[in-house]
Amino acid sequence: MSRTALIATTALACALFSPVSHADSAALKQKVDAVVDQAIADNRIVGAVVLIAQDGKLVYQRAAGLVDKENKKPMPVDALFRLSSVSKPIVIVTALALVERKQFSLDDPVTKWLPDFKPKLADGTTPTITIRQLLAHTAGLGYKFTEAADGPYHQAKISDGFDGVKVDLAEETRRLASQPLYFAPGTEWRYSLSIDVLGAVIERVTGKPLATVVADVVTRPLGMKGTSFVVDRAQAGRVAKAYYNAPAGTAPMADPQVITFGSMTLEYSPSRAFNPTAYPSAGAGMIGSAPDVMKLLEAVRKGGAPILGKATTDEMFRNQIAGLPGMQPGTGFGLGGALVVDPVASKTPMSAGTMYWGGVYGHSWSVDPVKKITIVALTNTAPDGMAGKFPDGICGAVYAALTN
Repeated sequence: MSRTALIATTALACALFSPVSHADSAALKQKVDAVVDQAIADNRIVGAVVLIAQDGKLVYQRAAGLVDKENKKPMPVDALFRLSSVSKPIVIVTALALVERKQFSLDDPVTKWLPDFKPKLADGTTPTITIRQLLAHTAGLGYKFTEAADGPYHQAKISDGFDGVKVDLAEETRRLASQPLYFAPGTEWRYSLSIDVLGAVIERVTGKPLATVVADVVTRPLGMKGTSFVVDRAQAGRVAKAYYNAPAGTAPMADPQVITFGSMTLEYSPSRAFNPTAYPSAGAGMIGSAPDVMKLLEAVRKGGAPILGKATTDEMFRNQIAGLPGMQPGTGFGLGGALVVDPVASKTPMSAGTMYWGGVYGHSWSVDPVKKITIVALTNTAPDGMAGKFPDGICGAVYAALTN
């Protein structure tokens, strides 16, 4: 599922970014501001935080619109968003750091760590699923929101990680394992709940709660102070109110809120971010800010220090699904997001090798290792903040200003 189809310490933070100082920053500001302002004027986006870095310099930063439209509160740069699938690269980097520490291997069978996780194929056989296949979404799993309303994941009451289904992580993986795989592992690509299974693996490998491991291995070393699985009461005032694109314009999300997007039906539960009993969805359950996400992506772009080695980040940017069906033309998938394989075929200004993805609460991001451009655009409006005119416009504006 492509984006358009849906979707440190203080010293380290200072090393990642220098002040805005590019000769073309005026053109960049004009072009990106125009996209943001138009989306807000058209009532397609309520509020957004957009950050753009080039070659380690923060060349654009803007908090626009409202964090709470009903109370007319302006959007702050450090607003906290329900990250949905922007959670995935955070947890994947956590897993890869544990692999570097030789706590487990990408080619381990999942059953080495989760002995009861044995979903079957339609013919009743039980294939081997590897950790790498979980990361690359080639394990044969799926998402409930991509199924028909009477699909097997619905019948099993499986959570998509951002809904209000009351289940713990052990029960979530049990329900997933009880349903047939969509295909033999390693033969296709399908966006899936596989990263939630990865979260269960991380807990079993370390013997610690997923939230603790992510904090110890990634968010604390990178100074991602606002990123977590549950909003701390002291931080509740920073959380962006969630909106959706209703027929008459943007509207506050109810709880639950069901949105139809193309052939998909997505169920949201905004209150989940404040629920300490909600299971830690590695694929969709984190909360964080745009500056925090930029810290992670820039660390990865620059080779991974201080959390990963360069060989590992190189592997993240390697196409893991070459020759497999499932993605749009010119597009592959790495360990963390989609990859631009052929910019012409994928109709993008981004360089070959760029990794990108988004989140169903209204987000998009990309890392271009060739042109050294990183874009983070978090909004409080779904799905327009994730797919279509807004993220495509941001991308086009950035490349028109910085690469021409």
